[in-house]
Amino acid sequence: MLKVGLTGGIGAGKSEVSRLLVEHGAVLIDADRIAREAVAPGTPGLAAVVDAFGADVLAADGSLDRPRLGSIVFADPEKLAVLNTIVHPLVGTRSRELEAAAAEDAVVVHDVPLLTENGLAPLYDLVIVVDTSPATQLDRLVRLRGMTEDDARARMAAQATREQRREIADVVIDNDVPLDALRKRVTEVWDDLVRRARGPRTASADGGPERGGAE
Repeated sequence: MLKVGLTGGIGAGKSEVSRLLVEHGAVLIDADRIAREAVAPGTPGLAAVVDAFGADVLAADGSLDRPRLGSIVFADPEKLAVLNTIVHPLVGTRSRELEAAAAEDAVVVHDVPLLTENGLAPLYDLVIVVDTSPATQLDRLVRLRGMTEDDARARMAAQATREQRREIADVVIDNDVPLDALRKRVTEVWDDLVRRARGPRTASADGGPERGGAE
């Protein structure tokens, strides 16, 4: 099994890269999806969030009002830390369960938005960073996700910098490119991941060393 950490800043297009990797045959473990499941109605996770932040973070149907909670925590690092303390252990436990269920020769891709921030790079055989300019991130968040510019900037500021992500990258995938170019790059990376899963892990997809081989 090859364990891959996939990360990138909000709005970088990481979900598109993970989708393309799944098309090639990767086993995807999506930390965001697991986090949503961990705070679904009726779960201990949601109860803990309500206990920490109050019933105002609930929607009318009793589910978590994620935009409301996001506007609270991304404007206050201490509150964000409280939320992470609740959610991250739940996500870690479930991620390990899913990884254990994968085939022995699988390429398992962990899609982890806060991989850099939480110092998780050592958990993986290599780390892929989906990279875009801050201007592209901001445009996508406002234009495609409907965020206000202030909200988008706050969420970007709450994450690691572009430089910090690239420092822990073994492979960088540039997503300031047309979709056809992205598909080609992901195919190149996938071919390398398969080679790694089947043999010695000595070189990254861009030809550099396994650690610090970012473009």
